[in-house]
Amino acid sequence: MTIKANTDRKWLPLYEALASEVRLRILDVLAKRELNVKEIAASLELSSAIVTMHIRKLEEAGLIGTRRIRRDGGTHKLCFLKEKAVEIDLPAAGGERAFREQSIPVGHYTAFEVYPTCGLATKEKKIGLFDDPRYFLDPERVNAAILWFGRGFVEYKTPNYLHPSQKAEELEISLEISSEAPGVSDHWPSDIRFYFNGVKLGTWTSPGDYGGKQRGRYTPEWWSSDVNQFGLWKTVRVTKSGTYVDGMRISDTTLADLRLEEHFWTLRFAVEEDSEHVGGLTLYGAGFGNYNQDIRLRVYYGEEG
Repeated sequence: MTIKANTDRKWLPLYEALASEVRLRILDVLAKRELNVKEIAASLELSSAIVTMHIRKLEEAGLIGTRRIRRDGGTHKLCFLKEKAVEIDLPAAGGERAFREQSIPVGHYTAFEVYPTCGLATKEKKIGLFDDPRYFLDPERVNAAILWFGRGFVEYKTPNYLHPSQKAEELEISLEISSEAPGVSDHWPSDIRFYFNGVKLGTWTSPGDYGGKQRGRYTPEWWSSDVNQFGLWKTVRVTKSGTYVDGMRISDTTLADLRLEEHFWTLRFAVEEDSEHVGGLTLYGAGFGNYNQDIRLRVYYGEEG
């Protein structure tokens, strides 16, 4: 498949991953066949620790994937190329398209059903007790800057600010998101489903729940190092031809399916028990993670008549 990128800052992890001779050499090696970290390290004459660091960068950028297999009486993690090409669209002459944008704090959900492990916190303190879903109804929840759960959903309702003469041409939902492991784990896949106005947009599989020694750029100092620190910046884009996550098609759902004429819109983020990977979900808002931003809803439009 092909990654279709542009100059939006969400693509910085991709460009940073490519801005390294070692990581480019790793891509060359994996183009030949799947290899584990030790095999890659031997091929490049580097230490396994250094190669592991570079593999993580490439994985976060969506360029490579990993899978575990049984071989020679043990379990091995193999690395493989996920994409065939990267296309970069530069800004077109004539300025930006018209759009309306809303920023939705992660604590402003209007419906939920969550199961442990779960919890919430503001930028200053945790809310209630962890792993107790009752605190998702605590009045302080509206100030939450991070929330997580093992399975279930959170749903947000927001006004439709388009004027009658404005016709939606593209819908964009951007957010910092990851899985939810007990503690942290870079390899904890979770199938996260996105819904808009009750219509399933598609599923994105989060690779892991990130933290440990590496802290989030904006995560508060009081926050423990052994729990969620940061996620990946993801953009779900719905067009007239289908739905995409970071330029990769995930479904045939189009704008025409979304009932955009309604006065209020709903967004739902869910990890459902019938998924292959039930690995939870963490949402990061302003004041947590690596991007210091809440959920962003943007609709591009054109004027009719």
